[in-house]
Amino acid sequence: MKKQLRRDQIAIFFVNLPPCLIGTEACGSAHHWARKLQGIGHTVRLMAPQFVKPYVKTNKNDAADAEAICEAVGRPNMRFVPVKNVE
Repeated sequence: MKKQLRRDQIAIFFVNLPPCLIGTEACGSAHHWARKLQGIGHTVRLMAPQFVKPYVKTNKNDAADAEAICEAVGRPNMRFVPVKNVE
């Protein structure tokens, strides 16, 4: 699915989706969003950026990053970052 969202649209968008696998790069706010999306019923996989980088085909932009994340999350031997709790 190719859809660009603003920050205030993310929760509304994912509430209306059936439970699915969501992959994202681990960054400052990724753990917050992972907890929110898991609360809705989705499966969230966080990956360190250095493990996603080899899958980027072209110049670094949001669309290329999204495609690389999609490719990386489906790899059977990908290493994932555990979601941190609030504590």
